[in-house]
Amino acid sequence: MQPVRWGVLSTAKIGRVKVVPAMMKSPVCNVIAVASRDEASAREMAAELGIAKAYGSYEALLADPAVEAIYNPLPNHLHVPMTLAAAAAGKHVLCEKPIAITAEEAGQLRQAASQVLIAEAFMVRHHPQWHRARDLIRNGDIGELRSIHVIFSYFNVDPSNIRNNAEIGGGGLLDIGCYAVVAGRYFFDAEPVRVVTLMDKDPSFGVDRTTSALMDFGAGRQLAFTVSTQAVPYQRIQILGGKGRIEIEIPFNAPPDKPTQIFIDDGSLHGDRSARAIEIPVVDQYELQGEAFSRAIREAAPRVFGLGDALMNMQILDALRQSETSSTWVAIQV
Repeated sequence: MQPVRWGVLSTAKIGRVKVVPAMMKSPVCNVIAVASRDEASAREMAAELGIAKAYGSYEALLADPAVEAIYNPLPNHLHVPMTLAAAAAGKHVLCEKPIAITAEEAGQLRQAASQVLIAEAFMVRHHPQWHRARDLIRNGDIGELRSIHVIFSYFNVDPSNIRNNAEIGGGGLLDIGCYAVVAGRYFFDAEPVRVVTLMDKDPSFGVDRTTSALMDFGAGRQLAFTVSTQAVPYQRIQILGGKGRIEIEIPFNAPPDKPTQIFIDDGSLHGDRSARAIEIPVVDQYELQGEAFSRAIREAAPRVFGLGDALMNMQILDALRQSETSSTWVAIQV
């Protein structure tokens, strides 16, 4: 197919180091422009990655008629405003997670999504290790799915880091708790009916640094997660069924240059000795994400999770925060 011509809003590290180089490996993604409020920064990134055009403002890039799609890795508080601006310019938008700070804010995107394709950038759902795990669940290899446990943590006490700025949507829940929510919805293939949350907030930054939650998916199905921005770096997903379990070793930051592995275990031996490894060949999940979005544009095919999925995710994140404030279970309106 004809490659989709992409523009990138900002020189954010996630785009510069991971997403954009991955997309540039794909024959269906042609990254032709990058913009920054600092033109020197845009030119530097363009030279580093071999991008043809560099703009000193986001507006200038959006005015470029050659650009068809936008990758938006700006800070959380700019996700909706700049996605709306891109949509108004007739550009499709792949926006970094979370797509907004609140569900109400995300709702502003509804009308724009009727004109262009808007999706939230959860690259993990494009990795074959997630596909394989869900296939095993659907095929009944672990029996009836009962429980999912997610841990995701890193250590960051840098006061200048946007993740530690409460006013622009910082904190662990929005940054990495959203992955736990997505994992539950993906593997249960359902929406939660209620949630309850416990948060610990940093006294200086005012953001949640450790958040734990329970999500009730009905019919006895439960997800438990803990995420932290001030704990030892670690990540794991455990998926428990009636007769077996699946473990995803590196569920979120899967390496792009080496195979990954998941484990399936019937529990017959303690200490994981009955676990069997399933190797997943080398892929770059960011490349696959860019390809899926590009193909959805060209083929008008449902190859990506659209705005409706993103709105549901934000509704759940809102409910988790509401539960922390009220110290009660909060129902999810599906």
